[in-house]
Amino acid sequence: MLCSKSWIDQHMEELNPWQQSAFTHFRAVMCDEQHPYPCVPGKQGFQTDTLRFGFAEDPRKDEAAVKLVSLLKQYGEISRETGNYASLVVFFNSGEMAGDVHSVESYQHIFWDLLNRVHEMDDKPWPDDIAQDPHDHTWEFCFDGEPYFAFCATPAHHDRKSRHFPNFLLAFQPRWVFDEINSSTAFGQKLKKVIRNRLIKYDDIEPHPSLKWYGQEDNYEWKQYYLSDDDSSMSKCPFLNKHKKIKS
Repeated sequence: MLCSKSWIDQHMEELNPWQQSAFTHFRAVMCDEQHPYPCVPGKQGFQTDTLRFGFAEDPRKDEAAVKLVSLLKQYGEISRETGNYASLVVFFNSGEMAGDVHSVESYQHIFWDLLNRVHEMDDKPWPDDIAQDPHDHTWEFCFDGEPYFAFCATPAHHDRKSRHFPNFLLAFQPRWVFDEINSSTAFGQKLKKVIRNRLIKYDDIEPHPSLKWYGQEDNYEWKQYYLSDDDSSMSKCPFLNKHKKIKS
């Protein structure tokens, strides 16, 4: 169920038409040198074949949550073997959503609802070293005992082009990927400047004010998972609104 870039390149004809279209578009974004995608680690991961890909149905369906659970479980077992710029990218079949008018706000609801449904199916305890409250600066989404940075892109995003994609798309970066690229390392500080400059050129608008480093006391990861098309952000994390006791 997990695919590498090299496998897809060799077996493209085995994918459904919508899957072929989604991956082809993703490849074009990652390989565009005239308008380089801002996330340098993401581009590096694609070029070095360290990303892993999965496909799921309409994100509103129960089957999509079940599929995402399966993909995350598989990915957690092999992510450290894939390389330094590891990420799981999941494309969702947005065909049935095309007839509905979805705003950036409605996709935001779909995103958090899906993440909550995935969490409800998690049978592993929450890691001891990760805060359970999303409003704590050390919180991160966790699944199967692994903390991840989650990223969402949608067809509704337009001004913030770095968050636009023809399909509903989720990406999960394992927290360990950031061990060498954070504010405490010279490489991380340099990379942050490069990404920020690219982001300004790519989006044609200033970076969202919620984009900060993990661990900063004024940083909240959940606000970065799903960015609005302007500078607004939700006042309360929907993950907390489920009022579900995290397994311990």
